[in-house]
Amino acid sequence: MSNKEFRTALIQLLVSSNKNENIKRAVEFISIAAKNNAKIISLPECFNSPYGVKYFPEYSEHIPDGETTKALANAAKENKVYLIGGSIPEREDDKLYNTCIVFDPEGNLIAKHRKVHLFDIDIPGKITFKESTNLSPGNQLTIVDTCYGKIGIGICYDIRFAEMAALYQKKGCHMIFYPGAFNLTTGPAHWELLIRSRAVDNQLYVAAVSPARCMDADYKAWGHSSVSNPYGEIVCKAGSGEEVVYADIDMDKLNEIRTNMPYLNQKRADLYEIKEF
Repeated sequence: MSNKEFRTALIQLLVSSNKNENIKRAVEFISIAAKNNAKIISLPECFNSPYGVKYFPEYSEHIPDGETTKALANAAKENKVYLIGGSIPEREDDKLYNTCIVFDPEGNLIAKHRKVHLFDIDIPGKITFKESTNLSPGNQLTIVDTCYGKIGIGICYDIRFAEMAALYQKKGCHMIFYPGAFNLTTGPAHWELLIRSRAVDNQLYVAAVSPARCMDADYKAWGHSSVSNPYGEIVCKAGSGEEVVYADIDMDKLNEIRTNMPYLNQKRADLYEIKEF
Protein backbone atom coordinates (compact mmCIF):
# COMPACT_ATOMS: atom_id res chain seq x y z
CA MET A 1 0.00 0.00 0.00
CA SER A 2 1.10 3.59 -0.67
CA ASN A 3 0.87 6.40 1.85
CA LYS A 4 -2.52 7.16 0.32
CA GLU A 5 -3.70 3.73 1.45
CA PHE A 6 -3.06 2.14 4.81
CA ARG A 7 -4.61 -0.33 7.21
CA THR A 8 -5.72 0.64 10.68
CA ALA A 9 -6.51 -1.77 13.51
CA LEU A 10 -8.86 -1.25 16.45
CA ILE A 11 -8.06 -3.39 19.49
CA GLN A 12 -11.21 -4.09 21.49
CA LEU A 13 -9.49 -5.28 24.65
CA LEU A 14 -11.18 -7.07 27.54
CA VAL A 15 -10.00 -5.01 30.52
CA SER A 16 -9.54 -6.62 33.93
CA SER A 17 -8.55 -5.28 37.35
CA ASN A 18 -4.98 -6.53 36.80
CA LYS A 19 -3.05 -3.58 35.39
CA ASN A 20 0.06 -5.53 34.45
CA GLU A 21 -2.01 -8.14 32.66
CA ASN A 22 -3.93 -5.46 30.76
CA ILE A 23 -0.70 -3.90 29.54
CA LYS A 24 0.80 -7.28 28.62
CA ARG A 25 -2.22 -8.34 26.59
CA ALA A 26 -2.47 -4.96 24.87
CA VAL A 27 1.15 -5.36 23.72
CA GLU A 28 0.40 -8.86 22.44
CA PHE A 29 -2.56 -7.62 20.40
CA ILE A 30 -0.48 -4.76 18.98
CA SER A 31 1.98 -7.34 17.65
CA ILE A 32 -0.86 -9.38 16.13
CA ALA A 33 -2.31 -6.29 14.43
CA ALA A 34 1.09 -5.29 13.04
CA LYS A 35 1.59 -8.78 11.59
CA ASN A 36 -1.72 -8.25 9.79
CA ASN A 37 -0.21 -5.17 8.12
CA ALA A 38 -1.83 -2.52 10.30
CA LYS A 39 0.13 0.73 10.18
CA ILE A 40 -1.93 2.75 12.66
CA ILE A 41 -3.19 0.83 15.68
CA SER A 42 -5.49 2.07 18.42
CA LEU A 43 -6.31 0.79 21.89
CA PRO A 44 -9.56 1.64 23.72
CA GLU A 45 -10.30 4.15 26.45
CA CYS A 46 -8.97 3.21 29.91
CA PHE A 47 -7.37 0.03 28.63
CA ASN A 48 -5.04 -0.46 31.62
CA SER A 49 -7.70 0.22 34.26
CA PRO A 50 -11.32 -0.61 34.98
CA TYR A 51 -13.45 2.36 33.95
CA GLY A 52 -14.76 4.15 37.01
CA VAL A 53 -13.92 7.21 39.08
CA LYS A 54 -13.00 5.10 42.10
CA TYR A 55 -10.29 3.32 40.05
CA PHE A 56 -8.59 6.34 38.48
CA PRO A 57 -6.42 7.35 41.47
CA GLU A 58 -5.15 3.83 42.06
CA TYR A 59 -4.31 3.07 38.41
CA SER A 60 -2.96 6.50 37.50
CA GLU A 61 0.65 7.08 36.51
CA HIS A 62 2.92 9.83 35.34
CA ILE A 63 3.66 10.38 31.67
CA PRO A 64 6.21 9.66 30.20
CA ASP A 65 7.78 7.82 33.15
CA GLY A 66 4.98 5.36 33.90
CA GLU A 67 5.04 1.67 33.10
CA THR A 68 2.23 1.91 30.53
CA THR A 69 3.94 4.68 28.55
CA LYS A 70 7.21 2.74 28.45
CA ALA A 71 5.48 -0.48 27.35
CA LEU A 72 3.60 1.24 24.54
CA ALA A 73 6.72 3.08 23.34
CA ASN A 74 8.52 -0.25 23.07
CA ALA A 75 5.56 -1.87 21.29
CA ALA A 76 5.37 0.93 18.71
CA LYS A 77 9.10 0.70 18.05
CA GLU A 78 9.28 -3.09 17.88
CA ASN A 79 6.33 -3.29 15.50
CA LYS A 80 7.19 -0.14 13.52
CA VAL A 81 3.66 1.30 13.79
CA TYR A 82 1.91 4.47 14.80
CA LEU A 83 0.24 3.63 18.08
CA ILE A 84 -2.72 5.48 19.56
CA GLY A 85 -2.61 4.41 23.17
CA GLY A 86 -6.32 4.49 23.92
CA SER A 87 -6.37 6.32 27.21
CA ILE A 88 -5.01 5.86 30.72
CA PRO A 89 -5.50 7.71 34.01
CA GLU A 90 -2.67 10.24 34.15
CA ARG A 91 -1.38 11.89 37.31
CA GLU A 92 0.34 15.26 37.24
CA ASP A 93 0.99 16.86 40.64
CA ASP A 94 -2.35 16.78 42.46
CA LYS A 95 -4.49 16.42 39.32
CA LEU A 96 -5.78 13.42 37.38
CA TYR A 97 -6.56 13.34 33.65
CA ASN A 98 -8.00 10.85 31.19
CA THR A 99 -5.17 10.88 28.66
CA CYS A 100 -4.37 9.42 25.24
CA ILE A 101 -0.70 9.02 24.34
CA VAL A 102 0.46 8.59 20.73
CA PHE A 103 3.72 7.11 19.46
CA ASP A 104 5.47 7.05 16.10
CA PRO A 105 7.09 3.94 14.55
CA GLU A 106 10.39 4.77 16.28
CA GLY A 107 8.69 4.67 19.68
CA ASN A 108 8.77 8.44 20.23
CA LEU A 109 5.93 9.99 22.21
CA ILE A 110 4.58 12.48 19.66
CA ALA A 111 1.28 13.58 21.23
CA LYS A 112 -0.67 13.62 24.47
CA HIS A 113 -4.39 14.37 24.45
CA ARG A 114 -6.24 14.95 27.70
CA LYS A 115 -9.98 14.36 27.49
CA VAL A 116 -11.50 17.78 26.95
CA HIS A 117 -15.15 17.09 27.75
CA LEU A 118 -15.69 15.14 30.97
CA PHE A 119 -18.46 12.55 31.08
CA ASP A 120 -20.96 13.87 33.61
CA ILE A 121 -24.46 12.49 33.04
CA ASP A 122 -27.49 11.45 35.07
CA ILE A 123 -30.17 9.38 33.34
CA PRO A 124 -32.59 8.41 36.14
CA GLY A 125 -33.03 4.68 36.52
CA LYS A 126 -30.28 3.91 34.00
CA ILE A 127 -26.88 5.48 34.62
CA THR A 128 -25.23 8.20 36.68
CA PHE A 129 -21.56 8.93 36.09
CA LYS A 130 -19.41 11.95 36.94
CA GLU A 131 -15.82 11.96 35.72
CA SER A 132 -15.40 15.42 37.22
CA THR A 133 -15.50 13.82 40.67
CA ASN A 134 -11.74 13.33 40.43
CA LEU A 135 -10.66 14.14 36.86
CA SER A 136 -9.63 17.49 35.42
CA PRO A 137 -10.40 18.39 31.78
CA GLY A 138 -7.78 18.93 29.12
CA ASN A 139 -7.59 22.38 27.57
CA GLN A 140 -6.30 21.76 24.05
CA LEU A 141 -7.07 19.81 20.90
CA THR A 142 -4.53 17.39 19.49
CA ILE A 143 -3.44 16.83 15.90
CA VAL A 144 -0.89 14.14 15.03
CA ASP A 145 1.22 14.46 11.89
CA THR A 146 1.89 11.06 10.34
CA CYS A 147 3.28 9.96 7.00
CA TYR A 148 -0.32 9.10 6.11
CA GLY A 149 -1.67 12.56 6.88
CA LYS A 150 -3.00 14.47 9.86
CA ILE A 151 -5.05 12.69 12.51
CA GLY A 152 -7.20 14.30 15.19
CA ILE A 153 -7.56 12.75 18.65
CA GLY A 154 -10.59 12.81 20.92
CA ILE A 155 -11.65 10.63 23.84
CA CYS A 156 -15.15 9.17 24.18
CA TYR A 157 -17.47 12.03 25.25
CA ASP A 158 -15.45 14.37 22.99
CA ILE A 159 -17.22 12.76 20.01
CA ARG A 160 -20.52 14.42 21.00
CA PHE A 161 -19.14 17.89 20.32
CA ALA A 162 -19.40 18.53 16.59
CA GLU A 163 -17.42 21.76 16.80
CA MET A 164 -14.32 19.86 17.90
CA ALA A 165 -14.44 17.56 14.87
CA ALA A 166 -15.10 20.54 12.59
CA LEU A 167 -11.97 22.22 13.89
CA TYR A 168 -9.94 19.10 13.17
CA GLN A 169 -11.27 19.02 9.61
CA LYS A 170 -10.53 22.71 9.14
CA LYS A 171 -6.95 22.13 10.29
CA GLY A 172 -6.45 19.46 7.62
CA CYS A 173 -7.22 16.18 9.39
CA HIS A 174 -8.35 13.28 7.23
CA MET A 175 -9.17 10.99 10.15
CA ILE A 176 -10.19 11.24 13.80
CA PHE A 177 -9.66 8.54 16.42
CA TYR A 178 -11.93 8.43 19.47
CA PRO A 179 -10.96 5.80 22.04
CA GLY A 180 -14.22 5.53 23.96
CA ALA A 181 -16.30 3.50 26.37
CA PHE A 182 -20.00 4.07 25.77
CA ASN A 183 -22.27 2.02 28.01
CA LEU A 184 -25.37 -0.15 27.56
CA THR A 185 -27.63 2.91 27.72
CA THR A 186 -25.79 5.41 25.50
CA GLY A 187 -24.14 2.80 23.27
CA PRO A 188 -27.15 1.37 21.44
CA ALA A 189 -28.68 4.83 21.12
CA HIS A 190 -25.77 6.97 19.96
CA TRP A 191 -22.45 5.14 19.40
CA GLU A 192 -22.77 4.37 15.69
CA LEU A 193 -24.91 7.45 15.08
CA LEU A 194 -22.15 9.75 16.36
CA ILE A 195 -19.37 7.92 14.52
CA ARG A 196 -21.21 8.24 11.21
CA SER A 197 -22.35 11.81 11.91
CA ARG A 198 -18.86 13.13 12.61
CA ALA A 199 -17.62 11.36 9.46
CA VAL A 200 -20.36 12.76 7.23
CA ASP A 201 -20.25 16.25 8.76
CA ASN A 202 -16.57 16.60 7.96
CA GLN A 203 -16.03 14.16 5.10
CA LEU A 204 -13.28 12.25 6.86
CA TYR A 205 -12.68 8.82 8.38
CA VAL A 206 -13.73 8.32 12.00
CA ALA A 207 -12.58 5.44 14.21
CA ALA A 208 -14.07 4.78 17.64
CA VAL A 209 -12.41 2.14 19.81
CA SER A 210 -14.19 0.58 22.79
CA PRO A 211 -13.15 -1.91 25.44
CA ALA A 212 -14.84 -5.30 25.15
CA ARG A 213 -18.00 -5.77 27.16
CA CYS A 214 -17.67 -7.49 30.54
CA MET A 215 -20.95 -8.10 32.32
CA ASP A 216 -19.10 -8.60 35.63
CA ALA A 217 -17.57 -5.11 35.50
CA ASP A 218 -18.98 -2.13 37.39
CA TYR A 219 -19.17 -0.22 34.10
CA LYS A 220 -20.35 -2.32 31.17
CA ALA A 221 -18.92 -1.08 27.88
CA TRP A 222 -21.00 -1.25 24.71
CA GLY A 223 -18.17 -2.52 22.49
CA HIS A 224 -18.75 -2.43 18.71
CA SER A 225 -15.53 -0.59 17.83
CA SER A 226 -16.07 0.83 14.33
CA VAL A 227 -14.68 2.86 11.46
CA SER A 228 -16.85 5.04 9.22
CA ASN A 229 -15.70 6.29 5.84
CA PRO A 230 -16.30 9.91 4.75
CA TYR A 231 -19.63 8.93 3.16
CA GLY A 232 -20.96 7.70 6.50
CA GLU A 233 -20.63 4.01 5.72
CA ILE A 234 -19.38 1.67 8.46
CA VAL A 235 -16.44 -0.19 6.92
CA CYS A 236 -15.57 -2.35 9.92
CA LYS A 237 -17.38 -3.15 13.14
CA ALA A 238 -16.59 -5.37 16.11
CA GLY A 239 -19.09 -7.30 18.16
CA SER A 240 -19.27 -6.91 21.93
CA GLY A 241 -16.43 -9.26 22.87
CA GLU A 242 -12.66 -9.06 22.66
CA GLU A 243 -11.34 -8.85 19.09
CA VAL A 244 -9.27 -6.84 16.63
CA VAL A 245 -10.97 -5.31 13.60
CA TYR A 246 -9.29 -3.78 10.57
CA ALA A 247 -10.14 -1.07 8.07
CA ASP A 248 -8.30 -0.15 4.88
CA ILE A 249 -8.18 3.63 4.63
CA ASP A 250 -8.09 5.16 1.15
CA MET A 251 -7.26 8.85 0.79
CA ASP A 252 -8.26 8.78 -2.90
CA LYS A 253 -11.74 7.69 -1.77
CA LEU A 254 -11.85 10.62 0.64
CA ASN A 255 -10.81 13.08 -2.07
CA GLU A 256 -13.37 11.62 -4.48
CA ILE A 257 -16.18 12.10 -1.98
CA ARG A 258 -15.09 15.67 -1.23
CA THR A 259 -14.96 16.43 -4.96
CA ASN A 260 -18.35 14.90 -5.73
CA MET A 261 -20.06 16.61 -2.80
CA PRO A 262 -18.01 19.77 -2.12
CA TYR A 263 -20.05 21.09 0.77
CA LEU A 264 -16.99 21.74 2.91
CA ASN A 265 -16.21 24.55 0.46
CA GLN A 266 -19.80 25.76 0.46
CA LYS A 267 -20.05 26.75 4.11
CA ARG A 268 -21.30 30.29 4.73
CA ALA A 269 -18.51 31.94 6.70
CA ASP A 270 -20.48 35.19 6.40
CA LEU A 271 -23.20 33.62 8.55
CA TYR A 272 -21.34 31.12 10.74
CA GLU A 273 -17.77 30.05 11.31
CA ILE A 274 -15.68 27.67 13.38
CA LYS A 275 -12.64 29.64 14.44
CA GLU A 276 -9.27 27.91 14.27
CA PHE A 277 -7.24 27.23 17.37
